[in-house]
Amino acid sequence: MKRWHVCGLILIGASSLLRAAEPGPKKEVWMMPPGEPNARCLRELFTQPEQWAETRSLVTVLGCTANQLTKNFTDDELRVWLPQIEKWGIKLGLEVGAVKEWGTTGQKVFDVQRREWDRLQSLGGKITAIAMDEPLCCVRKSLKKDDAYAVEETANFIALVRKNYPDIRIGDIEPYPFFQREELVSFIDALEAKLKQMGVRGLDFFRLDVDWNHFTNGNRLYPGNWPDVKKLELACRQRKLPFSLIYWAADYGRMKQLNLADDSTWYVGVMRQGYDYTTVGGAPDEYVIESWVGAPSKAVPETTDWTFARSVHDFCQRFVKPK
Repeated sequence: MKRWHVCGLILIGASSLLRAAEPGPKKEVWMMPPGEPNARCLRELFTQPEQWAETRSLVTVLGCTANQLTKNFTDDELRVWLPQIEKWGIKLGLEVGAVKEWGTTGQKVFDVQRREWDRLQSLGGKITAIAMDEPLCCVRKSLKKDDAYAVEETANFIALVRKNYPDIRIGDIEPYPFFQREELVSFIDALEAKLKQMGVRGLDFFRLDVDWNHFTNGNRLYPGNWPDVKKLELACRQRKLPFSLIYWAADYGRMKQLNLADDSTWYVGVMRQGYDYTTVGGAPDEYVIESWVGAPSKAVPETTDWTFARSVHDFCQRFVKPK
């Protein structure tokens, strides 16, 4: 009897070890290919799915702007392609406005954009998440208004989305080191407090757009560093707010000025950011590999050097660990 009891304990222990060794769920990974020229990279992804099959297994969201889809593809094309995203086992995410120069209130921006969202959804696109494109930055830099205005209008926009699209996750994007860490934390807290006062669910994630080229150049006007970004990650965790980080080739513009930029510049820059942030213990809840610099020139195949799919594939294999 004792032998059977011991054997049972061993089997239970071994089973527990096996469960502990099993990988956790995938972390959230957005891949957002270059939009220019004419959403060519998105078209490659839709028309050549066999050329990035392994990369798809590593990501959770295909992201873009609504304009990239509605301005460059016909309804007939979208009717075929948009439902395919869900069949691939990934989700559709959009980068959107909340307060913009062309729409200085949350209501106006929402009214303009909802027409595009409804069109995409009527054609089979299930929008699962939206990321607001730097409302605080727009209010300060372009509209020349105070932060209280940014809080008010961003909250109004979020409330409209929550009311009309209750299943869509909503996050905010802001730039660093254009804003210092303390400013960003203050904005997050003020926005969350305003939403709570309105009886509206708060942010689902906070996304940081880091221009790390400032670190290289030692910009005194916008001081920043990766350890400080890690502190912002921890501040979000303390607030139970998932921290999302954009990975991109922040040095691409400077390299282009020096006639040194090509598709390899994109790949090397993204991987460099991966190494730099990992070195300081950085581990975001959500990874976003996004290009708006016009590179790389090709999205596929994932097996060829320097394509966008290859950069996403290699980045995920190296830096993205299960939860």
